[in-house]
Amino acid sequence: MRLIKAAGYSKKGLIAAWKNEAAIRQELLTLIPAIIIAFVFSFTAIERVLLIGSVVLVVVIELINSAIEAVVDRIGTEYHELSGRAKDMGSAAVFIATLLGLFVWIMLFISWFQRL
Repeated sequence: MRLIKAAGYSKKGLIAAWKNEAAIRQELLTLIPAIIIAFVFSFTAIERVLLIGSVVLVVVIELINSAIEAVVDRIGTEYHELSGRAKDMGSAAVFIATLLGLFVWIMLFISWFQRL
């Protein structure tokens, strides 16, 4: 029963993120070609997990960042240094995850080209 409730909350969160966050929509739409590319090219199972997982990681971090922003905005609209710091750190986490994803994709495609 608890698992069913948790799944319901997760569904609500994903729907809210899709409706309210352009970055989430962009990243989820990036996941579709990533999955296709991972399976069209002759990557190993581990490489596919890395390719798809690196994009999923960005989506997960973006969800966390969006949650941080929502909580900070809920507290108040006036500027506060700690609020700005929290939002900036969330943004930095997304940036680092994105850089990691790019690195994974570049390295795996270099490896793929070398095997040709």
